[in-house]
Amino acid sequence: RGLGPDHPHTLISVDNLAIVLRHQGKYDESESMHRHSLKGREKVLGPDHPHTLISVENLAIVLRHQGKYDESGEMHRHAWARREKILGPDHPCTLASANSLAVVLLYRGK
Repeated sequence: RGLGPDHPHTLISVDNLAIVLRHQGKYDESESMHRHSLKGREKVLGPDHPHTLISVENLAIVLRHQGKYDESGEMHRHAWARREKILGPDHPCTLASANSLAVVLLYRGK
């Protein structure tokens, strides 16, 4: 019996496959799969669930690799703000989001 396309475990697999594609340099395919995973997680888990915010971060990373710095920065900023509110300012995931945003800003020369 299958889990279905919107099952949280299926969405984890989609996100993981997108990461593999990113590491292979297949950025367009990776972006598409990350967007699919993010949309599914927002629907099933809600926009502030930790796994949803992981999808936000993962999509932002592939966008950075594609040179889409504005969209990447917006997504990192969103994840950072949500994590700060939900997890607190000193949580490792919150700090990782802040660092990821800093990397994008560095690439943009800000």
